[in-house]
Amino acid sequence: MAWTQVYDPVVSEVVSACIAAIPLVVLLYMLAVKRAKGHVAALCGLGAAFVIAVAVWRMPVVTAISSVGLGVANGLFPIIWIVITAVWVYNMTVESGEFEIIKDSLARVTPDRRLQTIFIAFAFGSFLEGTAGFGTPVAITAAMLAGLGFNPLYGASLCLIANTAPVAFGAIGAPVLTAASVSGMDPNLISQVAARQLPILAIVIPFWLSVVMCGFRRSLEILPAIIVAGICFAGALFVFANFHGPTLPDVMAAIATIAGLLILLRFWKPSRIFRFEGDPEIEESENKYSGKVILRAWGPYLILAVMVFFWGLPQFKAVLNGISAPTFSWPLLDGMVNRTVPIVPEETVYAAKFVFGWVSAGGTAILIGGFLSVPLMPGYSYAKAVKCFFTTLHQLRFPILTIASVLGLAFLMNYAGMSSTLGLAFTKTGVMFAFFAPLIGWLGVFLTGSDTSSNALFCSMQHTTAAAVGIPPELAVASNAVGGVTGKMISPQSISVATSATNMVGQEGNLFRMAIGHSIALTLFLCVLVYLQSTVLSWMLP
Repeated sequence: MAWTQVYDPVVSEVVSACIAAIPLVVLLYMLAVKRAKGHVAALCGLGAAFVIAVAVWRMPVVTAISSVGLGVANGLFPIIWIVITAVWVYNMTVESGEFEIIKDSLARVTPDRRLQTIFIAFAFGSFLEGTAGFGTPVAITAAMLAGLGFNPLYGASLCLIANTAPVAFGAIGAPVLTAASVSGMDPNLISQVAARQLPILAIVIPFWLSVVMCGFRRSLEILPAIIVAGICFAGALFVFANFHGPTLPDVMAAIATIAGLLILLRFWKPSRIFRFEGDPEIEESENKYSGKVILRAWGPYLILAVMVFFWGLPQFKAVLNGISAPTFSWPLLDGMVNRTVPIVPEETVYAAKFVFGWVSAGGTAILIGGFLSVPLMPGYSYAKAVKCFFTTLHQLRFPILTIASVLGLAFLMNYAGMSSTLGLAFTKTGVMFAFFAPLIGWLGVFLTGSDTSSNALFCSMQHTTAAAVGIPPELAVASNAVGGVTGKMISPQSISVATSATNMVGQEGNLFRMAIGHSIALTLFLCVLVYLQSTVLSWMLP
């Protein structure tokens, strides 16, 4: 017999929300205060959630265990699969010596560390977010910055901050398409509203990154590059999100940004080069490697980018899913939980399916790209590539446990109704709901590590609540997706990906402490913007 969720188990909405937040408080405490390793913090949060789900929300024990299992399965595939393959490609380039050529080529474009960060973390990371998403950009760009000589913890924090503006349109628009699906709205309309929010954030991020690195005054030294990067990204994002739809804004914005910066650097150079202490003095005029050798060294990443781009196209993905994408009804969970009002209009079965789309998975695209890249690496072989793959698996054993535990926690809270209880608490704010709408998206991404999952969880409720309090529903739904972008940088899943990619397993707490302030500040900025768009700036909406 199916169990029906209860969203106020202690007959006090405020108290219920506070109890539902305990697992998150435990997770935050372990990361930020105790500085525990990521897998330890995740397991503690999962344990707290399990006890509360069973004891307070009265979720059947077997159902709770099964929901954790489904979360672990989703953590392992496709998320961890992407992380493993992305780090594997990076490790191969290091073993083969090709990454040294990549490092040198970037120094030739610009030895300035600020501009390298904008190129890699912001622009190239946005391309990867737009084509693959689900942890790929942070895994690859954090590894690249660490390989270039950035302090791994420092470089990972920069990549987390940079991976904000593109998240809502990541994976060929998956978050916005999901938001439209669960809310019953036109995806193009949601895309157009997001196009009135994210470009403003995109203009801010390059300057924000530079200030974090060197302060306000020294950031003014690269103001032309900051302006070009911000305007190129924001402009392309606005045009494609507003006039084309949600599938290509990130990809085209990234290409426009890289092209704009390359053109700028042909006519302008910063007055002073910003380097880290101990960096070698490298002149841009030096030509240590030929263009052919540099292109060969970048080959694995170019192949990777092409592969994940095609894998992300809906039409191509549909063909791949047709080859093999078995869907399983998750045992002891599918059909065993009902959602009810106000989360849904009427009592509805909460489906529990696991899709094993191994052919269409982004990690599979990266795996194939990695094997195609082996012949490009002089002196490297497929035997070495296979050995490197298993070495990478051992390297990532603790991050795998962390990500699986975090997804187990998220799915348990979702199926128990605890996440909905937290979301409903924000809906009691009346006319101020517009201010809190991005916070709900932020919370959802922190819980699940995915803007797509956050939208699936909360966008139906956003639509219903906005209509009830007199706010344009499309504004609330889009704000859930947009608010989630700033939660990405502190999601335990993202932090675990960053630490695993930079060989900093055990430093999750320190990385969280570095990112939390930026996440809160940018989230509050979005909250104010959305509130103003619901009132005095309503003319901005389509």
